[in-house]
Amino acid sequence: MDSLRGRLIVATPAIDSGPFWRSVVFMLDHDQDGALGVIVNRPLQSDVEDVLPDWADHVNAPVCLFEGGPIAMDSALALGVLRGEEGPTGWRRMAGRVGLVDLDGPVPGSGELAGLRVFAGYAGWSPGQLEEEVEEGSWITLEAEYSDLTSPQPENLWSEVLRRQTGDLRFWATYPDDPNWN
Repeated sequence: MDSLRGRLIVATPAIDSGPFWRSVVFMLDHDQDGALGVIVNRPLQSDVEDVLPDWADHVNAPVCLFEGGPIAMDSALALGVLRGEEGPTGWRRMAGRVGLVDLDGPVPGSGELAGLRVFAGYAGWSPGQLEEEVEEGSWITLEAEYSDLTSPQPENLWSEVLRRQTGDLRFWATYPDDPNWN
């Protein structure tokens, strides 16, 4: 499988419970050593201002922490989307205009980032694990759009990402939360 870095993996209805149910994951890294990403559609009740007050004015709405995944929920990482081609101090390119932002470094100046999100935790897969899950139909891999990372309504992102696809994938956007309701 080619590297999924910079792409989305979207949970299919085969994942019917747990932290990845209807999740949209932006892949930060994917190679022979495994895979790493953050769930971009799981806002938490915690405000960024309560945890990282200097960063609150730079985060896109909703101004809350996001559950990046079930691993290391006590740590934070931030993704920033550049406006232009050059990143501010403390920004490290991951894919295209998306990069990790050093939360211990200086806060970017206004206008340097088109978007910023802070995540508690991350999602990780051991070598070969994600490939197996894709093969068994738990995930579909899709192109990411920068707006996916900063959606003002992240709770709708799963269906929005599926709806913009072609063919039968579009129909999954209407899949009921509980298939017994159908």
